[in-house]
Amino acid sequence: MKRKLSRLLHAALRGPRRKIASALVLAAASGALVPAPAHAAPACDATRSAPPVEVAHVPDWVESIAVDRRGRMFVTAYFSGRVYRIDAPGSAPVALTGEVGANGGIVVRDDGQLLVGTGNDLAHSLGGDAFPVSKLLLVDPESGKVTTYASGLGGIDGVALAGDGTVYTTTLGGRNIGRVTPNGQVEPAWAQVRQPNGIAVSPDGTQVYVIQTTVAPGLYRIPVGDPAHPRRWISAALTDALALPDGLTLDSRGRPLIATHAAGQIWRAEGGKLCAVESGMYLSTQVTYGRGERGFSAGKLYRSGVDGRIYEVPAGAEPPAGQS
Repeated sequence: MKRKLSRLLHAALRGPRRKIASALVLAAASGALVPAPAHAAPACDATRSAPPVEVAHVPDWVESIAVDRRGRMFVTAYFSGRVYRIDAPGSAPVALTGEVGANGGIVVRDDGQLLVGTGNDLAHSLGGDAFPVSKLLLVDPESGKVTTYASGLGGIDGVALAGDGTVYTTTLGGRNIGRVTPNGQVEPAWAQVRQPNGIAVSPDGTQVYVIQTTVAPGLYRIPVGDPAHPRRWISAALTDALALPDGLTLDSRGRPLIATHAAGQIWRAEGGKLCAVESGMYLSTQVTYGRGERGFSAGKLYRSGVDGRIYEVPAGAEPPAGQS
């Protein structure tokens, strides 16, 4: 384990890009070499589920993942700046693009096109609030054709898509939450949260959920109608001050699930607190649910990580439709 992490860190720190988390990944790796803290988030369910199963591997730091209605997974690769497509669990990843700076979040629009964040390197992330020059790309899932959807945003880490087509973005090295309206209006400083990372929109579109990664990790709710007043909803325990929460998704009940680097847990917001859906999954970057009836199918939870490995996490699976 130590040798593997050493190789991973060496490659990460020498890569062509450096994310803020690259500097902090040493802390995450330290967490991987010792038992979980005594006061780590408690398990959400006492019933033991099947262990996580590796279903795909991309030869890069996987920053974000999303699944379309056909059950295909799309991946942003941090160091190479590529977007990959994986057609089904066990399939080899196919590079849709070359180096396009696609090292941030990724979402799938209702029309199947991909929206991908760029500028998640150290310089753009730290300077994103003052110099919002990063682009949100539109990528065709079949041909890999890349066009610019919007520009003038801070270095884009997280990307979230509302039901009405509004896009929200985060810049990890600053405070600004960006917004792009369906008619193309760009607001690089729509709201502010310190060190914002993972982001998602509530099913009814009235709240934007944002994870603060460092200093005082916690989960915020930003009222869409009152973005000047973000509300800190749930704080991580003091023992999780270096947990480094990252990507964020919602389950079918609208509950946030959060990937963590150093805590090695997948958290879920439940009853105003954080509990652990799964543990022992260090250096996680994102979690997302499958879609459709085949491939990375609906109801199954998937996790990506710095090591490029994608796992199905049975403990986070949704019940079949019609069951509670």
